Amino acid sequence: MTRHFLRDDDVTPAEQAEILDLAARLKADRFAAAPLAGPQTVALIMDKPTLRTQTSFTVGVTELQGAPFLVDGAKAQIGTRESVPDVARIIGRQVAAIVWRTYAQSDLETMAQYAGVPVINALTDDFHPCQLLADLLTIREHKGTLAGLTLSYLGDGANNMAHSYLLAGATAGMNVRIVTPAAYQPRQDILAEAARIAAATGGSVSVLAEPGEGAAGADVVVTDTWASMGQEDEKEARAVAFAGYTVTAELMATAAPDAIFLHCLPAYRGYEVTAEVIDGPQSVIWDEAENRLHAQKALLAWLLAENEGGTDA
Repeated sequence: MTRHFLRDDDVTPAEQAEILDLAARLKADRFAAAPLAGPQTVALIMDKPTLRTQTSFTVGVTELQGAPFLVDGAKAQIGTRESVPDVARIIGRQVAAIVWRTYAQSDLETMAQYAGVPVINALTDDFHPCQLLADLLTIREHKGTLAGLTLSYLGDGANNMAHSYLLAGATAGMNVRIVTPAAYQPRQDILAEAARIAAATGGSVSVLAEPGEGAAGADVVVTDTWASMGQEDEKEARAVAFAGYTVTAELMATAAPDAIFLHCLPAYRGYEVTAEVIDGPQSVIWDEAENRLHAQKALLAWLLAENEGGTDA
């Protein structure tokens, strides 16, 4: 059965740690693995605006000795011009893996059902699991461990980043706090699944409303844009709804003294975070952005080895 990475809990705690260990090794020696030698081709389908995802996967596939093939979603019109199952069968017969940055999680799952090769979620409306691998790698680099740390995410609790922090953080044994207004709660099924995982890993998940309480004592403070892709027309309304949730120096002062700040980018200084914080000494966003490359290379190498039944990565 083909292994995919469609959401954060598609890997076990042990597998997540294995991928992060491999990412650290590949960061130390960027050309230590060549699972795509041939070169084999990886399809990179980009339906949504992209900078870090397209850059990191293109560079990553190349450094794994493969050939990245960029598919322009606007031209391919997957699901409109041709059905997702038809596209999956066409592309899957010609590539080693498919990376898709798209809208509906259900479309991604359909792609995985018919492709016959590993499919990786490079972002959907529900989850952003590749970003979380990079974030966990970054936290581990700066903190030395993941289990037992408290991570506070402030902002839109119903978006893909909040959902992925819940699942990936719980898988890593972290204490994940989602700090959000009542109208922007995480999906209850995802929250319940994260709680189930946390019960087995020693972590915890909670949803809080008050920013000061949510950030208090946190080892990691995170935010994201208040208006995700497709929500730009809600920017003004969301600025009102999230008033008080801006990550400021004063809010960071309530976290642990050695707390670090993360943001998946793009960031809007003066809205979800102040320039003083994101450009300040506690911010590790540039390490985080670079780590997309190393984490995704490790994920690709690990998935290819899993689907071949080997461990040569």
